[in-house]
Amino acid sequence: MNPSKHSLTVLDQIFKLIPRNLIPRLANEYGVSKRSRRFTPTSHVLALMFAQLSHAISLNDICDCLRNRSGALTSMRRAVAPSRNTLSNANRVRNADMAESLFWNVTDGLQRRYPAFALQGRRYCGIPRRFKRLISVVDSSTMKLVANCLDWARHRRRKAAAKMHLRLDLQSFLPAFVLIKSARTNDLAQSYELCAGLRPGEIVVFDKAYVGFKHLYSLNGRGVFWVTRLKEGATYRVVGQHSKPKGKIIRDVYIKLEDPKTSRKYPERLRLVEAIVEVDKKLKRMSFITNNTQWAASSICDLYKSRWGIEVFFKEIKQTLQLADFMGYNENAVRWQIWIALLVYVLLRFISWQGQWKHSFTRLFTLIRSVLWSYLDVFSVMSCCGTAHGTPRMRAAPDQCYLPAFAPG
Repeated sequence: MNPSKHSLTVLDQIFKLIPRNLIPRLANEYGVSKRSRRFTPTSHVLALMFAQLSHAISLNDICDCLRNRSGALTSMRRAVAPSRNTLSNANRVRNADMAESLFWNVTDGLQRRYPAFALQGRRYCGIPRRFKRLISVVDSSTMKLVANCLDWARHRRRKAAAKMHLRLDLQSFLPAFVLIKSARTNDLAQSYELCAGLRPGEIVVFDKAYVGFKHLYSLNGRGVFWVTRLKEGATYRVVGQHSKPKGKIIRDVYIKLEDPKTSRKYPERLRLVEAIVEVDKKLKRMSFITNNTQWAASSICDLYKSRWGIEVFFKEIKQTLQLADFMGYNENAVRWQIWIALLVYVLLRFISWQGQWKHSFTRLFTLIRSVLWSYLDVFSVMSCCGTAHGTPRMRAAPDQCYLPAFAPG
């Protein structure tokens, strides 16, 4: 079955998901309209979206492709193809806060209009099914940059990088909070801002980089449940038994911190679970701490295991969308590209939810990238893509499996 025709290109159908008046309104709000003439903010956003969807590797790549499609661009809210210098200057000069606001406005708008997308857009398969509460994962990802050109991002003598701090909602698999800063920023220092929006009864999981006992105690006071790992060298004493060892659970006890500084920051008792877990097909002993006293020890291990979901998200952003390749040197240009990449990710996720896509995000991205300028219905294209059904045919006799002139004997 062939996909059905459409009056708009696939790129225009994706761009239509952004409300028509949203970009001009935000451009006026952030003063971007004053710095734009022929190359409007709408054209700017569309050019960067095309760069992520097509895996463009340079500014010339973007400009040449859009110039060859100038006729189709005109129908997309009168967008125009930029020159290389115009696009570079727009990335450098125009306020990147507009791109951040655009991302959150589009994401919140889709979640309000389609509540099912916000609740079950793509539930991470690694979530323990017995948990009905909202589960968030906090982590960061570093994106390497060119050290001799990016002084704002220099965090070592010969290294420069930007860092994305993220709080990911595992139920919808959508970002709940994002911070984009230089890699020299400390993860723990950003944890307060990342977890500020958590509500009582919700669950947050993070690794050892975000462990600060003052922060953990504040979360406990707010009624937020958390699970993380105990740092090596932490001194504590066992003050009680929670449950007996069973299976791969070595210990499940209550502890109190002994170090004078940490004990003042977290004066209450903690729950420590030591278990044998499989890491890279090898058994390893790990220690987890939490402020919850009701869950089973195995549930605490499963919750920390679900933290892998945020690594899957970073892989889709950095490898599938190729966010590792930046086309600007200053901080403003890097922020523009990161926020537009996140916007493209949310739009593709919404399309996959509407089209009931059953395959991987990488396969969806590859499929859409191949038909960006085609006048085809995007959902029809998705429905025509599938896997061959039925069992593979088997040869009746083993000697028929050999190629000609290679038969045995």
